[in-house]
Amino acid sequence: MKLLSITVPCYNSQDYMEHCVNSLLAGGEDVEILIVDDGSKDATREIADEFERKYPTIVRAIHQENGGHGAAVNTGIANASGLYFKVVDSDDWVDEEAYHTILDTLRALSGSNKQLDMLLSNFVYEKQGAKHKKVMRYTKEFPQGRMFTWDDVKRMPKGKYILMHSVIYRTKLLRECGLELPRHTFYVDNIFVYKPLPYVQNMYYLDVDFYRYFIGREDQSVNEKVMIGRIDQQIKVNKIMADDVDLWKISNRHLRNYMFNYLEIITVVSTIMCIRSGTEENLEKKRELWSYIKEKDLRLFHHLRRGILGQTMNLPGRGGRKISVAAYKLSQKIVGFN
Repeated sequence: MKLLSITVPCYNSQDYMEHCVNSLLAGGEDVEILIVDDGSKDATREIADEFERKYPTIVRAIHQENGGHGAAVNTGIANASGLYFKVVDSDDWVDEEAYHTILDTLRALSGSNKQLDMLLSNFVYEKQGAKHKKVMRYTKEFPQGRMFTWDDVKRMPKGKYILMHSVIYRTKLLRECGLELPRHTFYVDNIFVYKPLPYVQNMYYLDVDFYRYFIGREDQSVNEKVMIGRIDQQIKVNKIMADDVDLWKISNRHLRNYMFNYLEIITVVSTIMCIRSGTEENLEKKRELWSYIKEKDLRLFHHLRRGILGQTMNLPGRGGRKISVAAYKLSQKIVGFN
């Protein structure tokens, strides 16, 4: 069994996937790299097959009909043989020194009498044109040098979240929690991180800048104009997150509070994108989203409305929308949307 399976979802990734995969090869035989070619129409297939030919004991190329990022991650989970599982997008890469530290830690913890469910590390926003690279680290929130539980996690401020870039899950946990991401949908990385959390008991944090998250391309999914154009998919993910986990049944208050905050920021993003679009059609979608949450869980609806961001997002009229946009720009600096 491999120590770590890394899935690299690829769609028309010929221009940057080699940099990504080459950075992952530094893990050697401890690692399984699953390149999932999601129906690409460029040279992605050939590049993936060449990597598999050169590194047959490390790389596996999997080709499938186009199903979107979520379908590629699902395929990775289904085919993973590693004890632990990570997703690295094809335009991102990892830091070699941090990579070896992570593998050494996973190897040591895999022999522990306690079962590690989630390993966390830092990630770096490799933002185009930015002079200073923002690092998302968790030194104030998570203990270091030992395994810990949700009871040991300090309250995370709004704007700081466990994202796909910072997490490595135990593979079997992902299967046990029934994680299956929707097809042909962007922003499913939020579901990937969110749904398994109630199954996580033991965690470990490494203060290393492992994942390099490239951000700034005009066609990137977190580009604001692109997000507005895909608002239906953002709202779909928002609803799935509200549906998938009954937050009121989570007994650990630290985990419950964190997941409430996570759902709140996702709902804020959905709401503000509808507002910033400036169309009546999207304003109606905003109203429909809040009505959906209200009908599904009235208590959740009021909880989200009571939140600082939730209140701001629902101020009436043009003046209220201006305040909402100002609040969004503040959260933008915190979260790192481009």
